[in-house]
Amino acid sequence: MPEPEQVVVSLTGVVKDYRALRPLRVQALELRAGERLALLGFDQASAEVLVNMIAGATLPDSGTVYALGRATHEITNGATWLQALDDFGIVSERAVLLEQLTVEQNLAIALTLELHDLPAEIRARVSMLAAEVGLAQSDLTKPTAALSTLGRLRLRLGRAIAVNPKVLMAEHPNAPLSEAEQPQFVETLVQVAASRRLALLVLTADAAFASAVAERVLTLNPATGQLIAAASGWRKWFR
Repeated sequence: MPEPEQVVVSLTGVVKDYRALRPLRVQALELRAGERLALLGFDQASAEVLVNMIAGATLPDSGTVYALGRATHEITNGATWLQALDDFGIVSERAVLLEQLTVEQNLAIALTLELHDLPAEIRARVSMLAAEVGLAQSDLTKPTAALSTLGRLRLRLGRAIAVNPKVLMAEHPNAPLSEAEQPQFVETLVQVAASRRLALLVLTADAAFASAVAERVLTLNPATGQLIAAASGWRKWFR
């Protein structure tokens, strides 16, 4: 079992059949506290499967997943899993944004159900979250549908960190962004992870984005499940 103060996520010999051409295989993966790690070679579907396994939402068919010092198969009831889920922030298109609500209300969803008359304390926390992820205060009163693509991604990031997670995971976050928008989001994501001392796991198909956002980049060999260190030299894309 990995030491929880050093390794926050560990996968060993994992195989998961998710009705694709081949099962998802991960021979060995470790994410350490405060580390920024990017993974290449996972498409949208396999990225979702990996994130769900780490968060304990699904179990591998074989192998072991440890998250924050506990094997996910040891989580035996829904209440325990929901409590453990607060340790993970997930940036994903799967996170539904309520278009009819304002940006402020969508950010507040993670904190309260009193969305139509926000308490002053919640409103202040939401304002701080917005500033942290690069949303302007003027954005808070806008309907969510009016946000730009980058703004919507910043909103998802704000929702993901609202409950103060220990691990932040992002599924292909740069996919909807233009080339000009990607460096802006890299800067925000790195700053958030650093200031909060989060372990950050980013899954992407873009080697340049991976190298810019992470300290370590690994590429999956889907046939064997081996994760191979990616070649360097991509950071100039963002300079």
